[in-house]
Amino acid sequence: MGPRRSGVRRRTLRASLATLGLLLLWAAGAWAEEPWPGRDWPRATPAEMDMDEARLGQARDYALTGGGSGYVVRRGHLVMAWGSPTQRYDLKSSTKAIGVTALGLAVTDGQMKLGDKAAKYHPGLGVPPEENRASGWLAEITLLHLATQTAGFEKPGGYTRLLFRPGTRWHYSDGGPNWLAECLTLVYGEDLQELLFERVFTPLGIRRSDLVWRKNAYRPETIRDSKTSQDVPRREFGSGISANVDAMARIGYLYLRGGRWQDRQILSKDFVDAARTTVPGVVGLPVQDVKTYGNASNHYGLLWWNNADGTLAKVPRDAFWAWGLYESLIVVIPSLDVVAARAGESWKRENGNHYDVLKPFLEPIAASVKDAAATPAAPWPLNRR
Repeated sequence: MGPRRSGVRRRTLRASLATLGLLLLWAAGAWAEEPWPGRDWPRATPAEMDMDEARLGQARDYALTGGGSGYVVRRGHLVMAWGSPTQRYDLKSSTKAIGVTALGLAVTDGQMKLGDKAAKYHPGLGVPPEENRASGWLAEITLLHLATQTAGFEKPGGYTRLLFRPGTRWHYSDGGPNWLAECLTLVYGEDLQELLFERVFTPLGIRRSDLVWRKNAYRPETIRDSKTSQDVPRREFGSGISANVDAMARIGYLYLRGGRWQDRQILSKDFVDAARTTVPGVVGLPVQDVKTYGNASNHYGLLWWNNADGTLAKVPRDAFWAWGLYESLIVVIPSLDVVAARAGESWKRENGNHYDVLKPFLEPIAASVKDAAATPAAPWPLNRR
């Protein structure tokens, strides 16, 4: 019986190794064939990507009620575009979702953890004003608080008061993300614009003519790095980036692909997953200014909005997006393998949920995908670990 069992084990092992070899060959071939933009995006008709052109046209026509430009990408192919692909637009708060990519680098590099206290990296966090120091709350603020709008800072991007104890409410702020930008600047001792161009934007094919980060509009233009005694440009996350829709779509595609670009893992997939989904400790928190932001704590990740609570019933729940004033949008829908970018002027708002203005754009895009039921939740092989 011993030799027979041993033979069975050897055959089973050989079969397993053969299967593994086939899987590796398949993965290598799939990665090699996977479409990535070079200077230009691969193009396809909506029909070739199993999308309904009329539905996409509805989304485009609604977008154009505010003018501007847009891209829709599926399976790595540009299927619809309008306006100018090179004109830069002021993205306002979409800067938050682009800027938080620097936090993704720090987490991926092992320089930071989301649960770290922010004052560990920035001893001057939250001051001025001096009253924030007196609150006793500054030492409690974590990087996660700053990245989820739960740190408690007032809305403006300058030096503002803490309104509540960190982690007890959700309040949309530019000031909190701007403190996060300073923490990251001090960790790297480098201008975040240069860091992101070196590590992210240039590898994605984004040129300096495609994306510009203005000087800080709310705080001094430089911050002193105590390690080097050098003054470093102080960028802001609350606003400040202008970009064209081509650059916006590339950033969305990086997030769609789980932080990987071709054969390079730029951001860890764990960070991307954290950015695109809700945070358990944040869900259900009371929302400051609920009239404007509704149940925002139930559909917000790391400076990215999402549809985790199904507020947009006709849009997949895994959809997430960067969103700024004038409806600058980078939309990522992993289950449909779709990225959309749009910038221009604001769309007309009616009284209602703060997400309602997005419905005529996002719903037709989602409905345009004809093979939605057959599309895997984690599209393309490189979203697999």
